[in-house]
Amino acid sequence: MKRVLIFSLAYYPNFVSGAEAALKEITDRISPEDIEFHVVTHLFDKDAQREERIGNVQVHRVGFGNAYLSKIFFVPFAALKARAIERAGGLDAIWCMMTYMLFPLVLARLIGVRVPHLLTLQDGDSYEKVFRRWFIVPFTPLLDYGFRTASIIQVISKYLATWPPRRGYAGEIVLIKNGANPNDLKQAFSQAEIDEIKKELGKREDDIFLVNTSRLVHQKGFDTVIETLTHLPKNIKFVAVGDGEDEGKLKDLAKRLGVRDRVIFTGRVERSVVTLYRKAGDIFVAPSRSEGLGNAFVSALASKLPLVTSGVGGIADYAVDGETAWIVPPDDPEALAAKIKEVIAHPEKAREISERARAMVERDYDWDKIAVQMQERVFGIVYK
Repeated sequence: MKRVLIFSLAYYPNFVSGAEAALKEITDRISPEDIEFHVVTHLFDKDAQREERIGNVQVHRVGFGNAYLSKIFFVPFAALKARAIERAGGLDAIWCMMTYMLFPLVLARLIGVRVPHLLTLQDGDSYEKVFRRWFIVPFTPLLDYGFRTASIIQVISKYLATWPPRRGYAGEIVLIKNGANPNDLKQAFSQAEIDEIKKELGKREDDIFLVNTSRLVHQKGFDTVIETLTHLPKNIKFVAVGDGEDEGKLKDLAKRLGVRDRVIFTGRVERSVVTLYRKAGDIFVAPSRSEGLGNAFVSALASKLPLVTSGVGGIADYAVDGETAWIVPPDDPEALAAKIKEVIAHPEKAREISERARAMVERDYDWDKIAVQMQERVFGIVYK
């Protein structure tokens, strides 16, 4: 049995986005008799357990709460925890989930943790934003060291595969995509459950629901969707599923534009039931400004929802205009409105495209297949 330590800033049960979901979906499918996983993550909630087991992972939370200073100190706390775990039982590898987790990795090396490491690029922000933030620029030599010395780098899209060479990495880059939410692939909910969500959302017979199940942040283009409503009939409404730092701004924007009664903010929704909200919708709208992949968008395709998206970054791997999706430029409400009208006006074409997209997801975005690839093509190499 091998022991792999994972650095991830956030983790279950309360702080889950695409990267955290990927960790859980992969580790849950790998036998603990093959790999013993440990996750070192930040203690955002002071009431959370510092040590607990979730699925096939032993979770270790470090820090002192959801304060900015605590996030800064995550790096040394995580490195010290890694050294303690390594000294207690040994480690075969360290797995860094996203670029910034190279910071605790480099510090752990400096204090004596000398094991191979792998890096998974799941970053949703653009390359420029990740590496050119003013408070990151002075420390980019540390990130570059982490890139250069990685035993292997796994990426979830062709777009992210262009990053490592730009940071001086000359080794193997393995493309293994993220999967769709299993509930979207496996039809986990009944029609009665879907109808109940529609009722809770106040959906009327002639309503058309646009939906997005991403975090409410600038990157995702929720403001573009809200502005788009001013170019669409009043029976077309927008369901913003989830929470995020821009929620207040988005509510103010909807009110200012006179469409507040057409935007439904659900607040945080558990990943286990978020599929219900996608299935209660009619069109998934995702005019993102940057994406490493867009897990929620792939899950929408698994649920056979028409996808209208910007096609930026990793979205381009699966969203092809007229083939599997409808593509619009980011920051263009009028273009987005035109594509939405096109989807509504041609239901047979929408159905055909959605069926084709679903078949693609079944083939390329299934977590069962992805876990096998990770075990064989990544873990099997990094600690060989």
